[in-house]
Amino acid sequence: VAEGDRLQAEAKLASLQSTLASLEATLASAQATYDSLKVASQTPGAISGNELEIALRSVEAQRASVEAQRGSIQAQRASIEAIRNGKAAAEAALRAIEEMEGYLRVTAPFNGVVTERIVHPGALVGPLSDAPLLVLQQISRLRVTVAVPEENVGGIAKGASVTFQVPAYPERNYSGTVARRAQSLDSKTRTMAVELDVMNPDQSLAPGMYATVKWPVRSAKPALYVPKTSVVTTTERTFVIRENNGKAEWVNVGKGAADGDLFEVMGPLQPGDKVVKRANDELREGTALQNPTKQK
Repeated sequence: VAEGDRLQAEAKLASLQSTLASLEATLASAQATYDSLKVASQTPGAISGNELEIALRSVEAQRASVEAQRGSIQAQRASIEAIRNGKAAAEAALRAIEEMEGYLRVTAPFNGVVTERIVHPGALVGPLSDAPLLVLQQISRLRVTVAVPEENVGGIAKGASVTFQVPAYPERNYSGTVARRAQSLDSKTRTMAVELDVMNPDQSLAPGMYATVKWPVRSAKPALYVPKTSVVTTTERTFVIRENNGKAEWVNVGKGAADGDLFEVMGPLQPGDKVVKRANDELREGTALQNPTKQK
């Protein structure tokens, strides 16, 4: 390069010769000198025999220096390769240690709450142990499983909102969405398991809680409800006692869903009929009634 030249980064400024190149140049120069003297020695009296000997020794000395330098370079290259191999081995050992540390570090697979710690610091664990270390539960979204009676299965609507309560917070209403149903009935209880998806942002609900569900039932006609104490069940029949011209009349009914202190009843009852609020089978048909109670 020359003064005033404009250069970019990484542009070549100069080329430096290595020691080996310098020695090879010196050897070539000595060899050329020797060859010239050898040719001149063919002419008697042109040079002395001592000058030719000195030139030959100079060539041999330079050749030895070149060979020594080449050997040094080979040794340095071998040393560099050994260092590289050592570095690669060290990196492989480091990766192996890091992988081992990864196996020794147990991380949570999802956001949740530790509900049970089974082992404690200092306990011996390993691959031969089947016991879990911790129980981690995700409680921000829960499922409520509801056993829906067979007669109400037809009213299950996916996506419907269902309200429920738990004993821990009796004054609070929660809600879930109908997500899936079992599509088969329990042969013992004649109910179908239906799952509700429930969001639990404040984490007030906990897995294992029992819920009282107010199930939405669809009916082709309006439902009639009476107090639970108005329904009498014996070994032979289920009935309510209706007021008929001031006298007791037993009316056979079927019991439906409960709603608080009320029962849904199906039978030959009409809205506005009066039934005994606290009925029993000792109140026989035809008995005169004094304070009939209007059905709700």
